[in-house]
Amino acid sequence: MATTTAPRTGEGRTGEGRPAGARSGRSNPDGRSESRTKVLLYGLAAVLAVAVFLAPLLWALLRAFQPNAVITAAPTWGTFFDLTAANFAGLQGLGLMRAVGNSLLVAVSTAVLTAVLATAAGYGFGRFRFRLSGVAFGAILLTLMVPFQAILTPLFLQLNAMRLTDSLLGLVLFYTTVNLPFGVFVMRNAFASVPAELEDAAFVDGAGTSRTFFSVLRPLVAPGIATTALYAFLVSWTEFLGALTFLTRAELYTLPVALLNLQQGAYGQVDYGLLSAGAVIAMIPCVVLYMALQRYYVAGLASGAVKG
Repeated sequence: MATTTAPRTGEGRTGEGRPAGARSGRSNPDGRSESRTKVLLYGLAAVLAVAVFLAPLLWALLRAFQPNAVITAAPTWGTFFDLTAANFAGLQGLGLMRAVGNSLLVAVSTAVLTAVLATAAGYGFGRFRFRLSGVAFGAILLTLMVPFQAILTPLFLQLNAMRLTDSLLGLVLFYTTVNLPFGVFVMRNAFASVPAELEDAAFVDGAGTSRTFFSVLRPLVAPGIATTALYAFLVSWTEFLGALTFLTRAELYTLPVALLNLQQGAYGQVDYGLLSAGAVIAMIPCVVLYMALQRYYVAGLASGAVKG
């Protein structure tokens, strides 16, 4: 004869149907303490990151407003905050603003031309398959392994034969050639990461190739375009050896080459006050552009690293 036993109240569950280990109306003090610890750690990490990033910039800015005698002398509290704007006034008197204009013209032109060519090439490699397309793309990537310093002499001879030495146009073409392989790599991966169904849907709706590219694909690959343009701008803005090699006239010097000539006094004594002020002017566009396009830059590099 089978017997049934009624479940006992309180075994495994409370009388109200909740698990026996549950505590109603009570917070978990250990969880709250752990959350506070995480917040403190994240806050401390953020403060340290900002301090590490800002400390060199603030130090350079402080030095730019100090006279050369204060910079080269032993630091003392009495003269440490001896600030003046004479360094920037001296740069204007030496015509450095012309070099800044040359650098801006070269850097912006290089960024635009590199972004346009890399986007077109990346669209071709990412959306079309043709004979030896993989070989052609691999050959472009191989050029990343060859530093331009190793082929500087043939590059100079080629530009000289084309009468493009001592010319800002020749410098733009040189910088575009140097930055193009990286741009093609980023843009090819950016287009490859876009689902082909979006392009097919646009074609079904009657959009042509150009309309699909500008209206559908371009907004999706905007991080890659921003990454390519920003990288090309920063490289051409800070590059020194190529500009020193291809330019000989002082009125065509870019900012890095002009900063080399900031020498005052006998025996080539360097005026560090002027040099610090010039370095601050040189870093302003880099910091502003990177902070403005940081999210696009990071997204573009991430897409290039994941898709391949």
